[in-house]
Amino acid sequence: MTTAPELDTETAARPAGPLVLAITGFGVLSGAGIGARALADAVGSADAVTADVSEMFEEPLPRPDAHALVDFTVRDHLGRKGTSFFDRSTALSMVACKEALEDTDLEINDDNRARIGITLGTTAGSAKSTSDYSKDTFVQDRPYLVNPLLFPNAVMNCAAGQAGIWYGLQGANATIAGGPLAMLNVLRYSRNLIGCGYADALLTGSVEEFSPQSAWAVHYAQSIEGGDLPPGEGAAVFVVENAVAVRAAGRRPDAEVLAVEVGFFDRPGPDRAFTEGLATCLVRALERAGVTADQVTTVATAANGMTRLDEAEEAAVTAVLGSEVPRLRVKESTGEAFSASGAFQLAALLARHRAEPARDGEISVITTRSAEGAAGAAVIRGWSRDGGDNG
Repeated sequence: MTTAPELDTETAARPAGPLVLAITGFGVLSGAGIGARALADAVGSADAVTADVSEMFEEPLPRPDAHALVDFTVRDHLGRKGTSFFDRSTALSMVACKEALEDTDLEINDDNRARIGITLGTTAGSAKSTSDYSKDTFVQDRPYLVNPLLFPNAVMNCAAGQAGIWYGLQGANATIAGGPLAMLNVLRYSRNLIGCGYADALLTGSVEEFSPQSAWAVHYAQSIEGGDLPPGEGAAVFVVENAVAVRAAGRRPDAEVLAVEVGFFDRPGPDRAFTEGLATCLVRALERAGVTADQVTTVATAANGMTRLDEAEEAAVTAVLGSEVPRLRVKESTGEAFSASGAFQLAALLARHRAEPARDGEISVITTRSAEGAAGAAVIRGWSRDGGDNG
């Protein structure tokens, strides 16, 4: 669901050209903890650490461990007032937005808040809220005494809507259901909003909560494909702006999104149609970014232990970039978090830049895919906060 923003006719009238998004701050919550450092440490560790989730819910779980924020409560970050009815998905999104706003040098005030909005990726909103609300319509005594205050949590755009209200952002407000490709779809959508003159800056990210519903979804998907990856949860939100405008103002971005390409192909399998499709996405992304394969230093893949999908993705990456480029397998440290996984891939790359100034200016690639045949790739260039001139 999207609220229609006002068009900046001056921007819309400019000659068409490739828009580069600048990331000027971000916030991330993952099973590793809150913040870029926690994620960087987890991804850099040889041993993935899961949490005991056996006491989190009354409903049965397929396994007792997950990459979840067991002790997370929204009131610890936003206070009690106005947060009592936030579901977990909304709470994670709200705190990620707070962290991103505190991390950026973009100043939001009454003069520009109408041009700043939110684009949030999801799988289907809060599966637990939707399921619980629907169940109550059957099990509660007539006339179906369902709490009406819980209904907003059952709609997909709850998190983005609440964040827009809470932080006073009056620009475009959109929620995109993209599953594993949610983050790349949101980046494309954000690029279009800014490039077409509908926004100057956006909080752009994706979220997935841990719940019995999501845990069983991961379990069944993994069992069908022969994997054993634990479920994960979290949110990552990035402040994105027009890179040209950021540099013209004398500001320094943390990273630039040079290109994003997505497509839908045949299901991953022996016929190689999917592999060739993902390879095509990679080639197009590199061409649009003006980058050659030998300039890529890292590939953050969507590898999750599903052999059919992992092998098809690896074949595509190898065909375009070769086998020597280091792979960053983020899900080994964050679990399978569906729509949040792409955001974790991007956040992990930026977190490494924060921790390692020697990587300033390096080019990285993000690849992702779904079991149904969707695939995508993004090209990223990042810098550290303490590094030299990144212009």
